[in-house]
Amino acid sequence: MSDEFVISAKPNQVMKEILIEPMSGLGTMTGFLVGIVVALGCFVGGAAIQSPTLLIISIPLGIVCIWGLCGLFTVNPNEAKVLQLFGNYQGTVRQPGLRWVNPFFAKRSITLRVRNFESEKLKVNDLTGSPIEIAAIVVWRVIDTAEAIFHVDDYNNFVKVQSESALRNMALSYPYDSHEAGEVALQSHTAEVAEHLKTEIQERLTQAGVEVMEARISHLAYAPEIAQAMLQRQQASAIIAARQKIVEGAVGMVEMAMEHLATNKIVELDSATKASLVSNLLVVLCSERGTQPMVSVSS
Repeated sequence: MSDEFVISAKPNQVMKEILIEPMSGLGTMTGFLVGIVVALGCFVGGAAIQSPTLLIISIPLGIVCIWGLCGLFTVNPNEAKVLQLFGNYQGTVRQPGLRWVNPFFAKRSITLRVRNFESEKLKVNDLTGSPIEIAAIVVWRVIDTAEAIFHVDDYNNFVKVQSESALRNMALSYPYDSHEAGEVALQSHTAEVAEHLKTEIQERLTQAGVEVMEARISHLAYAPEIAQAMLQRQQASAIIAARQKIVEGAVGMVEMAMEHLATNKIVELDSATKASLVSNLLVVLCSERGTQPMVSVSS
C-alpha cells in the first residue's frame, strides 16, 4: 500500500492580527532614568559611608532599571511592530510614538506603506497559442501583519512570485488581438484585463495579509520571432476591413444612382446597359487610383 501525501496551500495555524496598545514610553523612560540616578546615588553614598545596605539596594535597582529601558521602542507612521514572547504571538502595535513593553518581547518591524513593483517581462502564450511578452505593475500594501509575518516565509518575495504566476495564468485567458466582434483581448480591453489581473493576484495573496490596490499591464508585445509576421497580419486585416467598407459604400452609391435614374426617368436602360453602368461605377468608386474616362465614338 502506497502512502498518500496531501499538501495544503493554507498554513497549519491560522494567525490573525491582534491590536494592542502598550504603555506610553515617555513616562516609563523617565521613571527608569530616575531609578538609575537613585541607584547610582545609593551606590556612591553607600561606598562613602560604607553601608552594605545601600550597596545591596543600589546594584539590583540599577540592573532592573537598565533592563527596563530595553523595553522601549518607537513606532513610525505607517509602520507596525509585531510582538512575540518566547515564540508566541502577543499582538501588533500600530499607534505611532514611543512605547514600552516587557523587555522579553521580541519586536519585528513591518511597513504598512503602499508599495509597488514591476514584474519582469514574461514570455508566455496567449489564448490562441501565440508567444507574447507581457509585464505588469502591481500596487499593494500589508493589511494584516500577523498573516504577513507568520503565514509566509518572506511576504515581499511571495508577492512578487505569486503576481508573476497570476500574470502568466491571466495571459492564457485572452488573445492578444480581437479576431471577432466583441471578443475581449489583451490589447484592446485594458480595463477588463486589469480587473481580471487584480482579482487573480488578490486570490493568491489573501493568505499573506496583502491587499492588491491596483494591477495593470505595463508592457505587451508579440515575441520577437513572430512580431514581423503578426505585423503583416494586422496590416492585412486592416486592409481587408477598409476594402470591405469601400465596397459596401460603393454598392450603396450604385443602388442609389440606379434608383435615382429610374425614379426621375432620366434614361431608359436595358439589362446590358445596366450591367455595364454598374461595372463602371464600381470600378470608379473602388479604384485606389484616378480612373481615365473613355469616350466611345460611333460612325
